[in-house]
Amino acid sequence: MATAQDLLTQNRPTAYPIDPINVNRWSPRSYLEKPIPEETLLSVFEAARFAPSAFNYQPWRFIVATSPEDRERFYTFIGEFNLAWCKKAPTLVLIVSSTETEKGPFPSHAFDTGAAWGALAHEASRKGLITHAMTGFDFAKAREALGIPESFAIQALVAIGYQGPSDALPPAMAEREVPSPRKPVQELLFQGTFGQAY
Repeated sequence: MATAQDLLTQNRPTAYPIDPINVNRWSPRSYLEKPIPEETLLSVFEAARFAPSAFNYQPWRFIVATSPEDRERFYTFIGEFNLAWCKKAPTLVLIVSSTETEKGPFPSHAFDTGAAWGALAHEASRKGLITHAMTGFDFAKAREALGIPESFAIQALVAIGYQGPSDALPPAMAEREVPSPRKPVQELLFQGTFGQAY
């Protein structure tokens, strides 16, 4: 039977040497119903805190649900497909970003918040946790349920926890419980102008 590392190597070969954390982080859906120690959870947000942002504005905010009551509130706006697997995750996090500063609109809020999410995801992986970001939820319902001001954009919902066995998922999901491949780097690069091969 293939190990998790075998699956990573098979599905995510690297063309150039990189830190293994970039390959080892993926987005499983099978979670153990096991709480995350407070210090461990806070350490992943500490990593996000140190992400770069324009003018050091740090526009990201994280709405965290760890208690049964808070998670139930989150369930009211999560789509049926995602709800089927993420109910076992001990922590759900809605990531939002401030779209304005005291000087006016802040155009890089989403870009900067994406950097914070990346830092969070990699630190979670270092701590033996898994993360799965999703946009399969009702953004308007989330805004209402969590009292999010209009000056904040909703970016993504993230499940955080410990990885469970793939056979704990419904069969159709279990089949997909493997690390996804990546496009070759040459498909992602342009030289000088858009569309010009690197």
